Formats: sequence, structure tokens, C-alpha cells
Amino acid sequence: MNRFPRTCITILVSAFLLVACGGSDFSDLDSFMAEKRARPGGIIAPIPTFKAYEAFAYSATTLRSPFDRPIEVREIAQLQAISAVKPDNTRAKEFLEQFTFDSLRMVGTLERGEANWTLIKDPGGGVHRVAAGNFLGRHHGKIVEMTDTYVAVVEIVSDGTEDGWVERPRTIKLSGI
Repeated sequence: MNRFPRTCITILVSAFLLVACGGSDFSDLDSFMAEKRARPGGIIAPIPTFKAYEAFAYSATTLRSPFDRPIEVREIAQLQAISAVKPDNTRAKEFLEQFTFDSLRMVGTLERGEANWTLIKDPGGGVHRVAAGNFLGRHHGKIVEMTDTYVAVVEIVSDGTEDGWVERPRTIKLSGI
């Protein structure tokens, strides 16, 4: 149980190793550095020039998305016979109108006194209160009905003609059902 001899041996070995690492003979290092300094300096290539980014202006925002299902001609004829629909472009846009309809999720309902709201989650994770009459989605979608399990929305979409618009009913079901 005597630790003193073991500690002394460890200190002596460490001191011997430190003395062995010492020395002032750096001739090989000095000759290597002299050789490198004698070489001529290299030429650095100039930084490449980049073309300026040209912004693309997408002008088909009011047309039907190429990823949505085309509306059948019979439905268009029926809906046009009912009324001449046109979106109100002078109306101030609501926050949820910047997101696509399919990216929005219904996560619950909220009731306080006489007021009823539906909770909609945006793609960024934010949760928003909406009521009947609010707008959401990129196609002028107006909330027309709210229940505990779904939100009914009527969108106004282009029918493919220059000034033709039709109403398209859509729903957002409660997530998890």
C-alpha cells in the first residue's frame, strides 16, 4: 500500500522522456524551410465572375394550377348557369390566403360563449382561428360552413377561359380522423 515508490518512478520516467525530447538540432527543418523560400511564388487565379440573378415573374397565378384536377365541362356549364362568379380583387387578403389549400390542416375547434371558431394549422406550424366568412387558400376560398369534424370552403377558380370563373366546393377534415 505504499504509493510513494510508484509515484517517484512515474515522475522519473516522465522527466527522462521530457529530457529526451529536448535538443537544439533543427538543421533538417531549417534546410527544408530555406528550400521552400527559394522557390518562386505561385499565381493565384482570379475569383470567377457570376451572372446576376434574373427574377422570374410568374404571371399565371390566377389560372388553374397544373397540379389540380381539371374541372369537368358539365360542372362548369351548371355552375355558370347558376351565377356569374368573379373574385373580388379589391378585397384585402387574409393571412391564410398565402398558403395552398392542401397544405392547411384542421386541428380543432374553439367555442367561447356564442362565438365558434375552427383552428387551422399552416405549413409553418402556426395555428389560426377562423370563422365562417373568413378566406383561406390561394383560390379565393371562403369558409361557408364549420362543424366539429370539417370546414366547408367554396373556392373561385378559373375555368380556363379568359374571364371565366367557377365555384369549387372543398373541405378540410379534422386531422386524425
